[in-house]
Amino acid sequence: MTANKTPEHPLQLSGGEMRALGARAMEMVVRHFENNRDEPVARTLPRATTELLLRTPLPEHGTPVNELLDIVARDVFPNSLKTDHPRFYSFVPSPTNFVSVVGDLLTSGHNVFAGNWMAASAAAQVELTVLDWLKELIGFPADGAGILVSGGSMANLSAIAAARDDRLGGPAADAVVYCSDQTHSSVAKGLRLIGFAPNQRRIVATDDDLRLSIPALEAVIRTDLAAGLRPFCVVANAGTTNTGAVDPLGSLAQICAREGLWLHVDGAYGAAAVITERGRAALAGIELADSVTLDPHKWLFQPYELGCLLVRDAGALRRAFRIEDDDHPDYLVDVVRHVKHDVNFFEYGPQLTRSFKALKLWLSLRAFGLAEFRRAVDVGFDMAEHAERTLRASGAWEVVTPAQMGIVTFRWRDDTKTPQEIDAITSRTVDLMREDGYALVMSTLLRGRPALRLCPINPGTTAAEIDETIARLQRFSAQGNPA
Repeated sequence: MTANKTPEHPLQLSGGEMRALGARAMEMVVRHFENNRDEPVARTLPRATTELLLRTPLPEHGTPVNELLDIVARDVFPNSLKTDHPRFYSFVPSPTNFVSVVGDLLTSGHNVFAGNWMAASAAAQVELTVLDWLKELIGFPADGAGILVSGGSMANLSAIAAARDDRLGGPAADAVVYCSDQTHSSVAKGLRLIGFAPNQRRIVATDDDLRLSIPALEAVIRTDLAAGLRPFCVVANAGTTNTGAVDPLGSLAQICAREGLWLHVDGAYGAAAVITERGRAALAGIELADSVTLDPHKWLFQPYELGCLLVRDAGALRRAFRIEDDDHPDYLVDVVRHVKHDVNFFEYGPQLTRSFKALKLWLSLRAFGLAEFRRAVDVGFDMAEHAERTLRASGAWEVVTPAQMGIVTFRWRDDTKTPQEIDAITSRTVDLMREDGYALVMSTLLRGRPALRLCPINPGTTAAEIDETIARLQRFSAQGNPA
C-alpha cells in the first residue's frame, strides 16, 4: 500500500496515516521515558471522576484517532501508579527498557500466533532459546522445559497443576500442599482454582527471619502422614514480596527428595537476582527445585506481561497440559500430524492461543548483554542497603527486616508510644507520602503489625532520591505523631 492510497477494506489506514499515527504514539512513549522522573509517581482518581472523563456510549461512528490519543495522554496514563518510576518503591516495581518496548510493538504489529510450531517455528525457536537461557541461569538441566506466561500467578498455578499430575496422577481429596505464612496469595488462589479445598493447604510457620521453618515443616508432614494423608508439594519462596526473604532452599530440597515431594520455588520477584553474586549466594539451592517461577517483568526489566515457569522434568509439564483424543482437538489434526516431534507450547501450559511473548526479552538481552542486566540488578541491592544504613543512622526508625533481595522494612521509633499508636503513625505516613507525590512508599503487615517497606529496584534510582524519600517519611511520621 502506498502512503497516499485510500484503503479499500474496513479497519485500515493508509501507509501515510499509519506512519503519522505511529510517529505520534512513539513520541508519547519517548517522552514518557525522558520525563518520567519529573512526573508524580502516583495519581488515583475516584470512580465518579473517571466515569465523567472516560465513560461514553458505544460509538457507531469513528472519532479522529489523534483526538483519542489526546484523551489517553491527558486522562489515562497520568492517572495511575507509575511502576516504572525511579521513586516507585511499593509492591514490586516494573522498571522497563526501551528495547523491550519496541519488542512489544513488533509483537503486536505482526500479531504472531505462538501456540504451535507450525504457526510460528522461528518465534518458537526464539522462545526456546530464551527459556534455555533462563534454565542456564537458574542451574536447571538442559533437557528441562518451560513456558512463558502472563506472570507469577499463572506460573504458580501451572506449577501446582504439574506437581499434582506428576505426584498424584490427578485430583486427590487426601493430598496436601505446604507453604509458609509469607507465601504470595496467588498460590492459595491457584489451589482453589484447580480444585483444592482449604484444608488441603498447610500454612507452615516461619522463623525469626520470616523464612519457612524446617522443624515446623517436618512436624506437620509427620502429622499428615500419620493421619493417612498424602503430602505431595512444598512451595518455597525465593524473595518474598513482603521482605525479600529466601526460604532455606537446600534444606527444603533434601526434605522433598526424602519424602518424594515436589519442590516448587516461587521466585517471581527474586529468582532473577541469581545473575548477580549477592543473588546467587542468597538463592543457593534453587537449582535443586522441581519448578521455579520467575517474572521477567519484575527484576529483568521487561514491560508487562511476562512471567515464566521453568520445570526440571519436561515430561511432567507436557503430561499435565496434554490434549487427549477425547478432548476432540479435531482442528489441530494437521498441526499434530506434521509437527508432533517439535515443541508445541499449547502442550506446556493452559493456553492454546498465545502471543509471541519471548521477543522483548530476547531483544533486550541480546542488545544490552547479561553484564548490563547484572549491573542493573545490583543497583537494587545497593539502594536497599543504602536505605537501611540511612534509616539506622537517623535514629528515628526501627529496622524491622534488614535489606535483603532489594527490600527493607521499617517503622517509626518512639518509646513513649504504644504499638497501636506507632501503627497509626505508619498508616498516616503512607497516606501523606502518597498525597505528596514525590515517591510511593506503602506498608505491609509483618507479624500482624504494619511496617513501611522500600523496594528500590529501579536501576535509575539514586542514593540522593533514597535520602530525600526517607527525609520526607521522617517529616510525615513526625506530623502524624502529635505530642
